[in-house]
Amino acid sequence: MSDHLQKYAHMPLKQLHNRVWRTYEGGALIDRWKQTTPETDGSMPEEWIMSTVTARGNNRPADEGLSLIDTEEGTIPLKELIHSNLELYLGETLAEKFGTTGVLIKMLDSKERLTVQVHPDKNYAKTVFNSEFGKTESWYVLNTREIDGEKSVVYMGFKKHVTREEWRTHFENQNIQGMLDCLHKIEVKPGDAFMIYGGVPHAIGAGCFLMEVQEPTDYTMRVEKTTPNGLTIGPELIHQGVGEEKMLECFHYDNYTLQEALDAWKITPEILDSSEEFTLRTLFNAKHTNCFGLSELLLDGSHKIKGNGAFYVAVIYSGEGVMTCNGKEYSYAQGDEIFISAAISELTFKSSTASKILLCYPPS
Repeated sequence: MSDHLQKYAHMPLKQLHNRVWRTYEGGALIDRWKQTTPETDGSMPEEWIMSTVTARGNNRPADEGLSLIDTEEGTIPLKELIHSNLELYLGETLAEKFGTTGVLIKMLDSKERLTVQVHPDKNYAKTVFNSEFGKTESWYVLNTREIDGEKSVVYMGFKKHVTREEWRTHFENQNIQGMLDCLHKIEVKPGDAFMIYGGVPHAIGAGCFLMEVQEPTDYTMRVEKTTPNGLTIGPELIHQGVGEEKMLECFHYDNYTLQEALDAWKITPEILDSSEEFTLRTLFNAKHTNCFGLSELLLDGSHKIKGNGAFYVAVIYSGEGVMTCNGKEYSYAQGDEIFISAAISELTFKSSTASKILLCYPPS
């Protein structure tokens, strides 16, 4: 146990930028959010936040995806800080149950449609990957842009007519349009929120800038062997090494009308608390999943957050101000990603300009 690292559990910790390579292009809206120029689309379309998980992909850096924290002693991996004292950083319950954060947060900006894919539920993940975590995830749409005149959409869930045999045939023939036609196509706008449970087929369309809060794995089963932009996807990114037959078993072959799909997965935010200075809304909570939580703090003044025995993460989508923690002030600004350890019993945000702060929580 590294005792000298435990002091950092008593202050808010800002993460360094952490862009990650993916098989699709995008990222310009992440640059805009981070207020960096030029705003460029490329092969690093995701920002991974407070990550103790490495990204999967051949010929990529071994530690890609791991979050780094800037401290007075230099740059230290978040994973190293956490493991210096699990209870102090994570909280007693999470330390005992998981020994890790139990959650992964991403900012994702798509210039092109992502491949049609599915993630494992917990049972599949345990059986096939010997993992305690599947990859149930959530999407909170922050911004959209038209690409080639097309509005932003997402695809999710099998339509009523789809059978396992039809899906297999489309996959074997690489009939991409056939696969897309099997899924519900939903136009999205900023503020829309969706749960994507393990086993549910889905794809994010072009022009979507969203926050993903998810279980902490990078298990993705893809059914397209070439991306919409023409990049060939290797077998390890198609089936994660388990083979095509086992990959097809990851899908849940339930059928939905469009309204049933929206009822099942589109989430309506609810106000938890408000005053003249703030509004606190919950998006994803225990009603939807026990894997993670997400709330949104709209701040034009000050708001005190009391700890509940577990860590949380504050992502500053807009605005700036100060945080007061243990008698000291720390600045925050748009683009900051801040880890607040379980050891911090309370923290006050005070805005100097109106702020939108996304509060991400570990498994309940």
